[in-house]
This record gives sequence, structure tokens and C-alpha cells, in this order.
Amino acid sequence: MKTNIKYFAVLAIGLFSACTKQLDIEPQGPPSANNFWKTKEDALKAQGGMYEKYGDGDYYGRGMFWFINASDDMVTGRNKPEGDNIKNFNRSYIGGGYTESQWSMRYAIIKRANDIIEHVPGINMDENLKKQIIGDAYFNAGLVYFQLASNYGNDKAGIPIVTPGTDPAKPVAKAQNVNENYDFIISLLLKAADNLPYFSEMKATDYGKAHKTAAWAYLSKVYLFKKDYVNAAKYADMVISSGQHDLVKTSFADVFKASNNWSKEYIWSVVCSPDAGGTGWGSILPGVMLTNKAWGIYNGWGYYLPTKELYDSYEAGDQRREATILKPGDKFMFFGAERTFVKDAGATSDYQFKKYMDPFAYADPVPKHVNPNGDYGTTDLNVPLMRYAEVLLIKAEAAIQTGGTGSGDSELNKIRTRAGLAPKTGMTMVDLKRERRNELAGEWADRHRDLVRWGDAQATYAKPLHDSKGNEIWPARAYNPQVHNVWAVPQREIDNSSGLIKQNEGW
Repeated sequence: MKTNIKYFAVLAIGLFSACTKQLDIEPQGPPSANNFWKTKEDALKAQGGMYEKYGDGDYYGRGMFWFINASDDMVTGRNKPEGDNIKNFNRSYIGGGYTESQWSMRYAIIKRANDIIEHVPGINMDENLKKQIIGDAYFNAGLVYFQLASNYGNDKAGIPIVTPGTDPAKPVAKAQNVNENYDFIISLLLKAADNLPYFSEMKATDYGKAHKTAAWAYLSKVYLFKKDYVNAAKYADMVISSGQHDLVKTSFADVFKASNNWSKEYIWSVVCSPDAGGTGWGSILPGVMLTNKAWGIYNGWGYYLPTKELYDSYEAGDQRREATILKPGDKFMFFGAERTFVKDAGATSDYQFKKYMDPFAYADPVPKHVNPNGDYGTTDLNVPLMRYAEVLLIKAEAAIQTGGTGSGDSELNKIRTRAGLAPKTGMTMVDLKRERRNELAGEWADRHRDLVRWGDAQATYAKPLHDSKGNEIWPARAYNPQVHNVWAVPQREIDNSSGLIKQNEGW
């Protein structure tokens, strides 16, 4: 049976026991139409199934982060030919292991969400809980559709839209263009917001499930990518005026401490919940970004390393720079001792991202803060996918695009003040682009997609990248905006669809 999304395989909800720590849901064996969708417990298990991939190392640990690695903020830190090909827009990466599964894994979540949307309304259970579970399904479907559409869709072709009840034996063709996808995503997120509670209304045991302002925040981002700036501002304003969120005011570095996992800055994260043995699930990004072999103390991977271009983009006195990047000679705490940063001998760059290092600072951090398995470097830090700061940046960008110079000053100055910078007036898109870069560097917000949607990628990538000493560590790259504004469809999806799914033009 061939299908472009491996649809038949995704009914197996009971593949993960670690989810119980995040969502207090106990997913069990694969359901069928005959023995499932009968009780409240079935609905909760199905809800848990939507979060299974959050702990997969290739989902929110690497995977699509290889696409983010294409930006000028970072370089592939070790000898990784497939990663190099992705960064260099070389089609030789197609069919490799790093990104081939991104499409199918996310369509697996869409299938699970669709099953909830189709079957949970018929279950006799508490109506408020039912509504929340259905809202969660709409949210998760909308979120992963957005991740797929923004990476694989453009004005020439979108991605397949799979609705509840779709025949799993039949491949589905691509949408006509990415705006068709964005409109569908908007419809999903609007339904999510209608069904979901505010985060402040949720029990602590439900933290990590979808909530109303998360849906609004992603609506604002989808509209931003759609270049509908009026609606981008509208939904950002709904988040801002909700009273649910604020910046962590103590310092920028404090945002990335586990004690602030559920602060008012939280909107959506990859939740990591170490169990008693410290083998929690979540994003392995902290371990992936940690210097290779971590000076013989822990097994970091050193995959994504910052560039001089990123370091130099910060204004003098910007506290975000030292909170984000380690450079040679910097002092930092690691496993309870002060160390002086030195690069790994084989590293491409002599910088390292610092954002996710707080869990490693404790004396004896294993197993309370850091996974004892160095080959799976999760920590007790929720790795953010969407922060309140990004909502402010979306509002500022939409305001500048519609109102011109100075229209985003209020939102941008909130971010600048926290960074220890003086307020400014009359800020333009140049200021917005720098603030977005400096605030969100090394995060899932995705600098590469920003450069693409702004039309800046070709000029940016035509310049080489450097280490702290000014040595060239990555040559200039040939970016073709007519081809490389999207990534290649995984080859196995084309093959499994018997050719119904076409490769993106030029790849």
C-alpha cells in the first residue's frame, strides 16, 4: 500500500511511556475502530499520542534544525557531509537521514489529530474536557502544517492537505500554493483558539498541552508569513492584551533557566520532564549545541556553532550577546566548576551557543538536571518554540510594515530594555531585523526562513562566514531565490505517492 504520508503507520499511539511525565497521560497499545474511541481514557490516550514525536531526537532536536543551520548565524560544527550539503543548498542531501523523516513524522501527528477531531465528539464524557482535547488536536495539526508549509511550500506549490476521514490508501496531491496551506492552517488555529482554555486556567498537570494564546501566537506568525500584516498585528495584540504573558524581567539569561519553564514568557516549548532516573524526554538541542565531547566531562555533539557575523551584529552593551554566545577566553560554569571556554580541536568555529547551558552549570547535574545518557543530551530546560518576545517582534514587524518608521517602537523597546539597551525612536525594518536576530538566535524561530521571506537570503549567503579571529570558516554560497526559497520534498514521499507528489521546482 503506497501513500505519500505513510498514513497507515501512524495509528500506533502507544509507542512512548515518557509522555506521562509531561501530560500525565498514559498512552497504550495501538487502537482500532472496534476497541477504541469509546471512553474518556481513550480520548486522553489519543491526546497523548500527538506529543510522542516531541521527544524524538530528529523532531525537535535536529531534524528541521538542519534547515535553520543554513542561516548566517551558525555553521555545521563538525564534519557532516549531509549537513554541509543542506547548508550549501546542494541537492545531494535529498534521500539522506537528517531531514528525510520530517515530512512523514509531522503527517503522523496530523493523522492523530484528525482522528481526534473525527472520533472524540462522539464520546460520552465531560464536555469541557472534550472541548479541550479537540482544541489541542486542532492546534497540533495547525502547528505541524505550518512547519511543513513554511519549509516546503511556496507560490508554485504547497503541501498536501489531509482532512479527517481521508482514505489512508490514497496519496494526496499538493495544495496549489502555500497560501492555500496558510488559509487552511488559519482555519485550524481559529478552531483551536475557540476550544482551548487560557494557560492560567489549566492545572499544573496539564502544562504542556495547548492553550488559547498559543493558538493566537501562531495565528499571528502564520499571518506574518502570509504578509497579511493587519491580521498578524491583530492576533499578536490579542496575546499581548490577554494579560497571560510578559517578558521575564530579571535578565535575558534567566529566560533559559528551568525555573522559568512556565514563566509568563512561555507560550510554546518542547517540554522536558526528567524522571527519577534523569532520562527525561524533550529536545536534545542543548546536547547538540554543546561543544563536541564537552571537554571530556559530558558527550556534547557540537553540531551548530555561532559565527562572527552573529556575534558582531549585537550593539555594544547588549546583554543578549554574552547570554547567547561563548567565545574563546569567556568564563562559565560547567558541572559546578568555573571553566574558561576553549573550542574543540576539530570544531569549525571557535564560538559556542550558550543559551541552553544553564542545566549543565550545577555541581553533579546528573540526573536531576541533565540526562545521564550523553548520547541523548536532554536537560530539564523547556526548549522554546515560541516566546512572548517573539510575539512582540511579530507585532512590531507588522506595525512597521503597515504604519512605517517608528510604529513598532513600543514593542521593540520592551525587548531592548530587557537587554540592557537604551530605548530608541523611529525604528525601521533594519532595526526590527537586528532585534529579531539578536533576540532569537539559535532558537526554533528560524533565522533562515526570516531571511527568505524578507528577500535577504541571496545577498546574505553570497558572503562567507568567519570565526572570532576573522578566519573564513564557511565560503560564500549560491542561493537561488527561485529554487531555494523552499526545501526539497523528501524523495521517499515522491516514490511512495507513485509520482503524484512532485519534487519542488529546481530541486
